[in-house]
Amino acid sequence: MVAIIKTGHSINNIFNYNENKVKQGVAECIGEGNYPIDVDKMNSTMKLNRFLKQLELNDNVKRNSVHISLNFDPSENHSKEKLMDIADTYMRKTGFGEQPYLVYQHHDSGHPHIHLVSIKVKADGSRIDMQNIGRNQSEVARKEIEKSFGLVVAEGRRKNQNIELLPIATGKVQYGKIQSKKAIANVLNGVLSTYKYSSLAELNAVLQQYNVLADRGSENSRIFKAKGLVYRILDEGGKPIGVPIKASDFYNKPTLKFLEEKFTSNMTSQVSHKNRVKNTVDLAFLGKKPSLAELVQLLKKEGINTVLRKSEEGILYGITYVDHTTKCVFNGSALGKQYSAKAIQERCSLITVPEQKMTGSTIEKSIDSKSKTPNQISDKASFDDVFQKNKSVDSNTAIGQLSDILTQSEQETTYVPNQLKKKRKKKKRKGQSDNQ
Repeated sequence: MVAIIKTGHSINNIFNYNENKVKQGVAECIGEGNYPIDVDKMNSTMKLNRFLKQLELNDNVKRNSVHISLNFDPSENHSKEKLMDIADTYMRKTGFGEQPYLVYQHHDSGHPHIHLVSIKVKADGSRIDMQNIGRNQSEVARKEIEKSFGLVVAEGRRKNQNIELLPIATGKVQYGKIQSKKAIANVLNGVLSTYKYSSLAELNAVLQQYNVLADRGSENSRIFKAKGLVYRILDEGGKPIGVPIKASDFYNKPTLKFLEEKFTSNMTSQVSHKNRVKNTVDLAFLGKKPSLAELVQLLKKEGINTVLRKSEEGILYGITYVDHTTKCVFNGSALGKQYSAKAIQERCSLITVPEQKMTGSTIEKSIDSKSKTPNQISDKASFDDVFQKNKSVDSNTAIGQLSDILTQSEQETTYVPNQLKKKRKKKKRKGQSDNQ
């Protein structure tokens, strides 16, 4: 048996995830612990309210919900009664025996498993300490349960045989393969409560990997002005397909207001995980200059997906990093200038300074026809080329000085370095007549 323990800020999200599985016909609630009545006599509201009422006893516990999965070997086929006995024993041995909890049996993967939903606030308002619970209490409980219930022993098996609590079991959504609303809901249930994103663009960086898009419409659209939000399925080319579905039509109401609250709370959670992404990117460039495609593959091996945003002309203008290990999403510029789309292209040698011509006293540049700022010339070799092509430049002029001048972003594109200007006439002496 393999036990996976996760905590969360919202019991609603964990509860709705499992209840939605029941509605989809791929799970069933097989039992409960410390509820006043049997689970088959309760509706969803009654199940959830039991948790919410006890959580009100201590508002200071932020990560107040617990989501545990107990995973069994594919060869095992246990009855509901045995699964409930295993669940009850596990909860008791890990310190949750007196807590309210629900047990769900899922049928949506290749191995038998159950999900346990509970909370960390006790009946007296105190908090259950879960530090190192996976290494200590859970490991002891697992070994004892394997022995007493005659389960297949997990210890000693290859790491790739360990089962993870995957937030999305269906993978990418394929239009026409499953009911659109059902398919999108399955993705949202896994992403919204699991990943840390601080903007709609960052959220979409994750959703688009499952062919789903959260769409506000254009700025002039009615839905945008009304602060509405729809979810859409994307085809293999990343284009919206099918009828959009309003956020308010989903069970857990993932509206723009809901997401904006998540944006705020997620910002704090993201901070401590920034360095992992930055270090991984820097290590990819250590001692080499990979192409952009090679960089994407190197980061992917470390569990980081790189989402590239391009214009219709194919010009890269944005980059987002999705870290599936820490479940954090970062826009490139949010990590620092070195990790933005422009800087990454430069580090991959994708942006090169084109041939420059000098006509009269102005330098013509063709890097970016829209901005044309001098700070886009950063390659020292390119300045050597400029001097070779213009014989009027003083050969004793330091390239570094000219580089510093040209890289000042405050200057206008028509700015001409002093070294390239024609010498001015000497000032007139005092008393000299203008008629001379």
